[in-house]
Parts: sequence; C-alpha cells; structure tokens
Amino acid sequence: MALAGMTLPAAAAQTNDFPTLDRVLWVHECMREHPDGGHYEMVSKCSCALDRIAGQMNHEQYMAMKTSSDARSIGGERGGYIRANKQEQKVAREFGAIQKAAMKACFIKVD
Repeated sequence: MALAGMTLPAAAAQTNDFPTLDRVLWVHECMREHPDGGHYEMVSKCSCALDRIAGQMNHEQYMAMKTSSDARSIGGERGGYIRANKQEQKVAREFGAIQKAAMKACFIKVD
C-alpha cells in the first residue's frame, strides 16, 4: 500500500514536467509584460499562471503553441506565412486564450 502512494506523486509530476529553463523564461516574460505588482508578488502570480498552463498540456504541446503564438510577430515574408496560415492562427489564438484564463485565475491583470 505504501508503495502505491509513493508512485502517485511521480506520475503527477510527469504531467506537469516543463524544463526549468522554459519555466524561468515564461515567468520573466510574464513579469516584464505585467509590472503592476511587486517583484515577489509577480513571481508568485506568474508562476501560478504557468502551473495552470502546464496542467492543461504537456511540454511538447506548449512549445508548439508558444512557437505559433510568438511567430506572429516575425516581420517580412517569413512572418507572413504564419500570419496567413489559418491553422497557425487558430493555434496562436487558442494559446492566447489559455494564457489569459490562467493569468486571470492567478490575479494577473489582463487587457
């Protein structure tokens, strides 16, 4: 019985296992875009939001969605492909909605 209880947290951790670097980068970006609180407050709020996002998708899905979302800002012809691709736009909008919901749930002011 005790062994079964020990394996449960490991399985739960795998579903929310984003690399530390990606977590740090996302939290820094969140803090830079939302400077409306103190440093410690925003570290906590932005970490909360990323935990909510990570609870909804695995890291591979996160990277694909974030890449589509970030690629919209690429200028010129390369960015034009992303902006014109309906599937990529759908993915980017979906990721934006997931981020916005996570931020609201963690008390981060969103537009």
